[in-house]
Amino acid sequence: MTVGIVTYGAYIPRYRIKVSEIARVWNADAEGIAGGLRVQEKSVPDLDEDTATIAVEAARNAIQRGEIDPSRIGAIYTGSESHPYAVKPTGTIVADAIGAAPNLTVADFEFACKAGTAGIQTCMGMVESDMIDLGLAIGADVAQGAPGDALEYTAAAGGAAYVIGDSEDSLVAEIEDTLSFTTDTPDFWRREGMPYPEHGGRFTGDPAYFKHILSAARGLMEKLDTTPTDYDYAVFHQPNGKFPRRVAATLGFAADQIEPGLVVTTLGNTYSASCLIGLAATLDIAAAGDRIFVTSFGSGAGSDAFSLTVTDRLDEIRNGAPSVSDLLAEKRYVDYATYAKHKGKIRL
Repeated sequence: MTVGIVTYGAYIPRYRIKVSEIARVWNADAEGIAGGLRVQEKSVPDLDEDTATIAVEAARNAIQRGEIDPSRIGAIYTGSESHPYAVKPTGTIVADAIGAAPNLTVADFEFACKAGTAGIQTCMGMVESDMIDLGLAIGADVAQGAPGDALEYTAAAGGAAYVIGDSEDSLVAEIEDTLSFTTDTPDFWRREGMPYPEHGGRFTGDPAYFKHILSAARGLMEKLDTTPTDYDYAVFHQPNGKFPRRVAATLGFAADQIEPGLVVTTLGNTYSASCLIGLAATLDIAAAGDRIFVTSFGSGAGSDAFSLTVTDRLDEIRNGAPSVSDLLAEKRYVDYATYAKHKGKIRL
């Protein structure tokens, strides 16, 4: 039995703020920051948008694209580091909003930016073991960044949802295999009650992001006896525009293999949705037979690597919901004051 993606959907709020506008407020070098991060602007949630509403919209787009009966979904896992409630699941809100039957299992996942891919792996195991018919895995975030902190220039909002099933359904992409690499690395954290995360700058790059993505990616390619030239596309977690380019080059992937999924430049870092929106953007343009290599990263720290092969079913459903490029094109710019209001940065 082959397990894979039955359908997918994404959602990105329409509001944007330019990196130069944030830099203006903090009297920073706008050109240097944008060029260094390779990010020009980022998405901003509306006043009534949070992780739950974003997850719902992404799930609805996935169901619409694949014309899936929600009652067949037996598990919903919502990965995020900005769940609206400390005690109350986001997943039950999603289940009710999409019309899922109550005989299902639901849980919220947290693992920094890789909680969404962890949800995919969990759904894969439950489908393979015949515990459920279909599983829904979501990565969604309204990422936090303290005013004036380096994170504020990239922390964005968005979500992506994937319905996981087996070969008895028409898969749009078969998941050939997955492999994870995880260690205790203190590069990024937020304690209970803290409004904004903290980060250990010297741990962020080599001992965290690069070590984990390289280890997971190399481990999976060794397991499958593949090389970067065996793949048409690759997607890596996108905290900024520099890191995924560097890790791709280190592994031996060419620039044109990662370009379709490299959405961070005009989206920002959507945390748990980052890698998954990049994959959605790649699926939006992929053809039957294409192979896609995906590796997520979550601080704390870990990476999940996947190898996928696209099927001809993708052409049949591709246009059933908005593409990532459609969502990125629909935008309205705001100034810093409006952005701060939308993000709840002004506290009484």
